[in-house]
Amino acid sequence: MTVRARRPSVNIGELDPIPRRRRPGVVLAVLAVATPVVAVLMVGVGQLYVTPGEVVGVVIAGPAAGGGRSIVDTVIWELRLPRVLTGLCVGAVLAATGCALQAIVRNDLADPYLLGVSSGASLGAAVVIATGLGAALGVVSATVGAFFGAIASLVMVVLLLGGGRALSGSRLVLAGLTVGYFMAAVTNLVVVLSDNRDAVRAVMFWMLGSLGRSSWDELPVLAGSSVVALSIMILWARRLDAIGLGDDVARSLGVDAYRLRLQVTILSALAIAAAVAVSGAIGFVGLVVPHLARQLVGAGHRVLIPTSALIGALVLVAADALARTVLSPREVPLGILTALLGTPLLMYMLHRRQRFESR
Repeated sequence: MTVRARRPSVNIGELDPIPRRRRPGVVLAVLAVATPVVAVLMVGVGQLYVTPGEVVGVVIAGPAAGGGRSIVDTVIWELRLPRVLTGLCVGAVLAATGCALQAIVRNDLADPYLLGVSSGASLGAAVVIATGLGAALGVVSATVGAFFGAIASLVMVVLLLGGGRALSGSRLVLAGLTVGYFMAAVTNLVVVLSDNRDAVRAVMFWMLGSLGRSSWDELPVLAGSSVVALSIMILWARRLDAIGLGDDVARSLGVDAYRLRLQVTILSALAIAAAVAVSGAIGFVGLVVPHLARQLVGAGHRVLIPTSALIGALVLVAADALARTVLSPREVPLGILTALLGTPLLMYMLHRRQRFESR
């Protein structure tokens, strides 16, 4: 009688080259506690330093009305609190969508701007600012223009993908890169043809990323879209695990790879559009943070996505506080700072992974 060897079961977490050393529940609990603590600390950081106790007291007391406001109340409620809350939402969205996109294209170098959304948002904002609509309609007009530019990029990507069922990761990457390069070229053309130097500087600063335009008016939409997108991605965690093993394995597990890629693409693009419309293009968060999260909790997306979201939120608000204080009173564009900090970290993680694989 022939004895057939039993095929060992596949543990998703073991597929990651960096072994899991910490309990995911403990990591999530620590991050969940650290997020409000860091947020309070970052609200107090700036030219006018406010202690954590004062920050908590002002927030609990609520915004004072009219002439009853002190300088501290005004700074916290009008400037810093909406900025920190916006940073939490944007960082969480960038990190979580980067994690999901890396799964569906099966490429660790994928990031939220893979779909060309940031380039479309830059074009929309550039058109509004360069044509003078920003001065006529107010600051929010640039955000609206950026959002519609990002949606235009999504539509172009979907049209390039076509209606066939052969939606591979490489095809999605090529479509996103094509649209991204096209939108970037048109944006540069708008900047070159503009005769308004102030508008050109405003466009360039917007393209480099900043949370300086954060306001209470835009925060509800951003927060709502962030919560919805993160919740849906967590619900899709098992399917993301399956597609990360390959289309054939996903199909054997009952997962429609084409449908999942299209769903994740549309959901990610919409969430990124809402985030980028407020913050501009902030790089490296969606690329580096998922790698860092995998080293902490493994590759299972049920824990990886919320972990990435929390780390992304913490990283972005901390980077923003550094950006507005390191060269005070001047503000460093946030995209430049995240690139300067993210590049050495990514190089270290790649070096560590290479050493592990060479053993």
